[in-house]
Amino acid sequence: MFPSGRRLDRATALFISLLAVGFLLATFDVRSSSGGATTVIRDGAQTLAAPVQNGIDFVVRPVVGFVDGISNIAGLRDQNERLAAEVRRLEDRLRETSALERRVAELEAINDVAAPQDLATVTARIYSAGPSTFDQIRFINKGSADGIVVGQAVVDENGLVGRVDLVTRLSARVRLITDPLISVGVRVQDTNQTGAVTGRGDELLRLDMFDASKPVREGAVVITDGSRFPPGVVVGYVNETKAADVGFTLRTTVDPAARFSELDFIKVIVGWSPLDADPETGDRLVDPPSFTDPGSERQ
Repeated sequence: MFPSGRRLDRATALFISLLAVGFLLATFDVRSSSGGATTVIRDGAQTLAAPVQNGIDFVVRPVVGFVDGISNIAGLRDQNERLAAEVRRLEDRLRETSALERRVAELEAINDVAAPQDLATVTARIYSAGPSTFDQIRFINKGSADGIVVGQAVVDENGLVGRVDLVTRLSARVRLITDPLISVGVRVQDTNQTGAVTGRGDELLRLDMFDASKPVREGAVVITDGSRFPPGVVVGYVNETKAADVGFTLRTTVDPAARFSELDFIKVIVGWSPLDADPETGDRLVDPPSFTDPGSERQ
């Protein structure tokens, strides 16, 4: 009879175990010829453990790599945040430098402005606009302590800006020529015909000419006539050609020379008053007293 399955299994297991022990003894015997017993045992243990170590390394290595990758990503994120913060800081510095350069250029430009008839002026800086966009006013950082009084003309490097209408000791308010309350006596430079320019808020200035006999052409320069403001200051440029109709007022529009949205530094003409002007020519009848700007160093 054949042995049972259980006995066969035991016999097979015993046979395999004896073969393994014989193989190990043969290995130890071969290696003992070149080393001591300790070396043989160590090498045998390494031989048995190598497959297990390789298996563990195969499993653990991806996990270690994944953990290292996460650590590297966190480090790179911190480095990117530091670099982004440095870029923002440098951009802020660049904007500050650009704003300072622009301010210096504007100040140089306004200082190069020559007032008509070499009139005395005070340079001031606009520090505030009106409480709303509809208010055609600006506030400047010079006042009565600097010789500024109500009624004086205000100009920039492009042309007429407005007129002072309120003064305190250290500041003043300027009403722009775009305000409907302001009317400027003007002269069209190429025809020498006179009229009046009136503000219309954010729209172009309106030019009315009551005794015009010649057409007004687009692009013609419009200057002050000396009746309400110092003569010869550029007010703007005719925006639309119009011909004079007999018995009717010639009316057209004028693009102001000053760019009010870009105003920063201005000049107040302190050496002229309408009372000093010849009503026919606008020239001064008497020389006003000389004036030294005590606040010229105060911007």
